[in-house]
Amino acid sequence: MGWAGAQQPDDEIAFFQAGGMVFGLWTALGGHGAPGIELAHNVRSPKEVEDVLARAKQAGARIVRPAARADWGGYSGAFADLDGYVWEVAHNPDWKLAKDGSAHLP
Repeated sequence: MGWAGAQQPDDEIAFFQAGGMVFGLWTALGGHGAPGIELAHNVRSPKEVEDVLARAKQAGARIVRPAARADWGGYSGAFADLDGYVWEVAHNPDWKLAKDGSAHLP
């Protein structure tokens, strides 16, 4: 796919820069009932994680992991959308998001 320079912080994940987004491959999903994939939406602050989760719940999503400090140093939570797909909402203090929301690996 033309992606190069994977960052692999541990044996469970590899991140690739894919244009204005980061594509991550995990060795296993988090066990939240995702139908084969788990999507992620990165935001600028822990408060924004909570705001996105609240908006998702208002829209009918089911919270599968409440917002909390993550063992990797950030802040995240997750919801299942109406089709059952699980979305992680995360703030990674090491990643900077551009004005348009695009993410770039450090």
